[in-house]
This record gives sequence, structure tokens and C-alpha cells, in this order.
Amino acid sequence: MAKTKTVYVCSNCGADSPKWIGKCPNCGEWNTYVEEIVSREPVATKRGGQSGGLSRSMRPVLLRDVTSEKEERIDLLDAELNRVLGGGLVRGSLVLIGGEPGIGKSTLVLQTVLRLARLKVLYVSGEESLHQLKMRADRLNPESQNCLILCETNLEKIFSEAADAVPDLLVIDSIQTIYTDAVESSPGSVSQVRECSAAILKYAKESGTPVLLIGHINKEGSIAGPKVLEHIVDTVLQFEGDQHYMYRILRSIKNRFGSTAELGIYEMRQTGLREVDNPSELLLTQNHEGLSGVAIAAAIEGIRPFLIETQALVSSAVYGTPQRSATGFDIRRMNMLLAVLEKRAGFKLAQKDVFLNIAGGLRVNDPAIDLAVISAILSSSLDITIEPGICMAGEVGLSGEIRPVNRIEQRILEAEKLGFHRILVPYNNLKESLPATRAIEIVQVRKVEEAFRQLFS
Repeated sequence: MAKTKTVYVCSNCGADSPKWIGKCPNCGEWNTYVEEIVSREPVATKRGGQSGGLSRSMRPVLLRDVTSEKEERIDLLDAELNRVLGGGLVRGSLVLIGGEPGIGKSTLVLQTVLRLARLKVLYVSGEESLHQLKMRADRLNPESQNCLILCETNLEKIFSEAADAVPDLLVIDSIQTIYTDAVESSPGSVSQVRECSAAILKYAKESGTPVLLIGHINKEGSIAGPKVLEHIVDTVLQFEGDQHYMYRILRSIKNRFGSTAELGIYEMRQTGLREVDNPSELLLTQNHEGLSGVAIAAAIEGIRPFLIETQALVSSAVYGTPQRSATGFDIRRMNMLLAVLEKRAGFKLAQKDVFLNIAGGLRVNDPAIDLAVISAILSSSLDITIEPGICMAGEVGLSGEIRPVNRIEQRILEAEKLGFHRILVPYNNLKESLPATRAIEIVQVRKVEEAFRQLFS
């Protein structure tokens, strides 16, 4: 009989300690140590069945003898997902998709694998029954039902079924529900997630089968489990969005086979997630002619340009302390912009309530929307409408200057494509002059005062 002992393991980095400690000495996080029961069984015996019957030995090879042919990728028949992955799914890769509960992770993966009629897909679910998966599949894609479904949480049994089925793609939903007999702790613990992910990685690399893992996130928004999980996988995708809005964003946090600057946008519908080819048209569907407090910003998310609507409301403070509220924008940066407006431009907003909203439920971190934010705030404060057909891009500095932003050419092209006739950009941001035959007028501004004169004169 194997001896057991109790240790305390950090849920963030996986470091262990014989007793509980408040701050992890390895990663510096507080209150992350949890108690686990581990076995003293020899490692060779414990890991005997984890590789799924695969034991291909490798020998050292000279680097010059390794061929550098272009890696074949699997087309997932989803333009947004292919873009974020870097052009498709690489064979033998391990991809982790994380997101909040109910955001649509399982829906995204299931509707994707249901389209792949030419591939044999094994979908392993540790959270739903066969009947529940059937109901969801009928709602998403009733015509395609060729996917193999397995409701199992034991890793050894999953490898056994995978050895019999020999799938072209393996999906595990979710990694926190899978356990292995080699570790005696409960599913979802640090030890179980670490051992199961290492075994799945070995299976993917030795068999050449790509694996999609669905992972939970904690209350801080990061992937639940030890940090080693994100180090092991090849790609980490974050699926995010506000559940009260229809839009979802798929970001690449880590990608060994592509760029982490790519971004995918989806629209949640009753029949599943729909790819959004041109998000600017969806985010600018309302006609705001004659309404104050609205400014259009040319933003960049990843390497993808799109135009978003910035809404502001400024009113007299009812109580002694003015309220400051921002949705989809950093509240501390908004307070800084309000200070710039008061100090550099002379607009008194200290006794005003200021409310800011980024339309569509998106959260934007691009500093280039600073100019649109202060323009919307000033438009609402003065109750003057910004002329339709004008958009802007520029970062506002503490001295009131309009600082240059990146990818200005892409922002201008996106505004021109959507029919805008004028765009405000930072002075000397363009490295070369654009053709004079453009349908959009480019106005270069140095300070916020010049921008306000262009907008409200």
C-alpha cells in the first residue's frame, strides 16, 4: 500500500510546502496555498499509463538535418478562429481556451468541430451529459452530427478511447474536470491539472493529434490552476465579453505558431456564434445626428482597426461630491483626461457629474481614443453636436498635446471605407503624405485646443 502525506501547494505556481504559509515565496502571491493529499508511490509506477500507449523514443538530431518545411495547418472553417490561431490549427499542438462561465467557450468549440465533417473529432465532456450535448448540437448545427462524443473524466480511459478511435482532433471540456489515477488529489487541484496537462501534451506531440482544452478562469480573470498550465500549452486564447451584450472577443495571449496581436470578434445569437467580418459597421448602426456627447474614435485592437462610438454625459452634481463613472474605459485615465481639460483647456468640470460609455459592451485599452473621449465630454458639457462624418484618433498627453499613435494609415483607411469625410490625427503622425485623391480629409492637430476649434468652430 502506497504511503500518503499532506502537503500545501500554491494554486498559482505549483510550489509546495509542508505547512501552510500566507505568502508564496516562489511567486509572491498571497493566500494561494491549498491542502492536498499526495502519494509516495514511485514516479515510474505512477505515470505508467498516462501516455496513452505511446512510447516513441527520440534521439538527438543535428539542427542542420532538421527540415524547415512549412507546417501544415488544419482549416477550422472559421475565419476569426483561424486568424487568431495564425492561419489554422497546427497538427500536434495543444490549445487552451479560457473564459468566464457562460461566455460561450463550449459553444464556440462545439460549433467549430461540427463543421469539420471531413475530420474525425473526439469531443470529451466532463461537465455535460450526452443528452445535453445532443440538445446543444441540434441548436447549433442540426445537419452535421459526425462528431464522436465521450462523457468521461478519467484520463486513462480517455487515452484508451482515443487509441481505439484515432481521432484527427481531440477536444477536452474542461481540463479542470479531468483526473488521473496517478494522483490522489481531487479533480481541479494543482497536482491533477499539472499531471493531466503534461500527459495530454505528451499524447499530442507523440501522436501528432491537435488537442483543444477548455479551461476555467478565476475571479481575477486568469486561467484557473497552476501557472505551469499556460507554460505547457502552445497557444492560450482568451474568450471575453459582457454577457449583457451580444459581442464576444477572442484574444491570443500566447501563440507559438502565430502573432499574439490578432483578434477575433463574434456575435452571440440563438443559433450560436456568428463571425463578425466588419465590426465597425455593427458598432456604428445608430444615427446620432443632432445629439451631443457622441464622438467616433478610430481604434486598434491587436492589429485590427475598427471605429467605435464614445458616449459621454455631463450634468451638474446633485450631491457634494461629483460622480465619475466609465464603462469600457479605464476610470483612472478618464480622471486624468478631465484634469487635462480643466488645467490646459480651461473647462471647469470639477462640480460636474461625468459618465462615459463605450458603445457595444467593448472594453478598449487603446490610448488613441483619448481624443474622442475628451471631445465627447466637451460636446455633452457644451451641448454642442459634433458634425456627422468626423472621426478622430490621438493620445492626449498631460500638457494637452496630441501625441502620435501607431498604425495611423490603417485607421484612416478604415474611416474612409465606412464613408467618413474627415479624420483628426496627431500632427506629424504620418511619415509620408497620402494620395491627394482620397475621399477623406485628414486634419492634423497639435493640441486639444486646435482639435476643439476644428470640431466646434
